[in-house]
Order: sequence, then C-alpha cells, then structure tokens
Amino acid sequence: MSEVENAHVLDDLTAQPALAARGYKYVHIEGPDRRGIDCALIYNPKFFTVRDTKLVPYVYERAEDAKRATRGFLTVSGTMADEHVTVVVCHWPSRGAGSYYRELAGKQVKVLKDSLLQDDPNVKVLVMGDMNDDPTNKSMYECLSAKANIEEVGAGDMYNPWYNVLAKENIGTLQYQGKWNLFDQIVMTPNFLNKNNQKDFSSLKYWKHQVFRRDYLFQETGKYKGNTKRTTAGGVWLDGYSDHLPVVVYLMKEQK
Repeated sequence: MSEVENAHVLDDLTAQPALAARGYKYVHIEGPDRRGIDCALIYNPKFFTVRDTKLVPYVYERAEDAKRATRGFLTVSGTMADEHVTVVVCHWPSRGAGSYYRELAGKQVKVLKDSLLQDDPNVKVLVMGDMNDDPTNKSMYECLSAKANIEEVGAGDMYNPWYNVLAKENIGTLQYQGKWNLFDQIVMTPNFLNKNNQKDFSSLKYWKHQVFRRDYLFQETGKYKGNTKRTTAGGVWLDGYSDHLPVVVYLMKEQK
C-alpha cells in the first residue's frame, strides 16, 4: 500500500469485517516523508509469516536535496509456501520531482535487491508499489533492470509482466489527461519464473497477472465517465476508492 497516513488507518482497515474474518495483519514503519505518507504491507498470516522488517532509506546524491525527506523502501522478509520471500514496498518520487529522482530510486532498489540475494541466493524478491513511472521508463527498464519478457530476464534482472500490458494492450492503472499510465507494478526476481514454456510448480512460481478492473471502480456518469472513481475530487466527496487501479500477481505451488 502507498500513501498511508499512519498505523491508525491500518488498524481501522484490518478491522473491517471482510479482512478481520481472515485475520489480516500489517507491517508499517513511520517514515520521514514531509507529507507524512508511508508505505505499508497488508498480509494474511495464513499464507505469509513475517520474519524481519526494515525501512531502507531513500538516499539523495545532491547535497541541496538532503532536506527533502521522502519515503524509503519498506522491506519485509518472511516465509511463504515454506520458502523465503522478501517484499519491497515502494512509492517512488512523484512526477513533479523529475525522472532523475525515480531513476535514482530504481538504482537503489536494485542494489537492495542484489544485497538480499547476496545474503541468501535462494530468496525470492518481489518489488511492488506506486513507481510514478511506467514499465517502459528508464527507472524501471534500465535502472531496476525490470525486463518485459521472461526469456530476456538474466540473473541480475527482474521480470516486469506489466511492460507489455501497457505497451501492447494500452491498459493502465491511472489516467492523466485521457492517457493511461501504469505506475502500479509488481516485479520479481528470476527464481519466480518458469522459462522455455516449462510448467514446473514444485516450488513457488509466477503464474499470471491482472490489472483489477471492476465496474464499481469507475465513474459511471458525468464529465469524467470512464475515469477511475476517486474518494474525492475538487473538494467533493465521491464515495469512491482511488485514482489508481489495483494490480495482482498470482503465484502457484503444488501441494504435496
């Protein structure tokens, strides 16, 4: 989750009947962002057991930027399907900040991912969140080295299933001036992948992905018909959800 104000809102969310019935928990670390917005991870303890959590800071290169504190990278290590899985939750600098700052984020998350693999070569890493960039942008494709196709993913790369969703299908998660962007992404290390059309699910593997689109997530009438249904716009309460659509990655492992 991105743009989380504090732990209280997560307490309220996980207390909602549908989530409470499943025992959902969350990880949240208060960060330094000037606007007070953080990242968080909500999880079902039936499927994911948390081992360790840390907030890895976003580090500026330029001295003049040092006072512009922003959110770091929430890194949660745990066990999923009896395997070591680490999730890095991101909310990269905004479009208003310029591409340089998101490219810097991409480089730093790649270093973080590489360090996790150095500590445990078998760890499976998911990097997810609102990147404020498309899969085709330099921050994702070059700096994080998140590739578009499974067969081109090397040992030091990640796989980005959303690249072709945007580039070939023109499907996104948010609209700006009538154009779709796909800022909300989940990318993964190569050990999640079946290559050469294999279908080996003896260990935890990527199966498929989806931009979650339902009618109730969109404006149905008025000037902005077809746009995502926000909670508020122009100070008017719309009783909506978000200006972004959710994305989903499905993982699979055979039961024995």
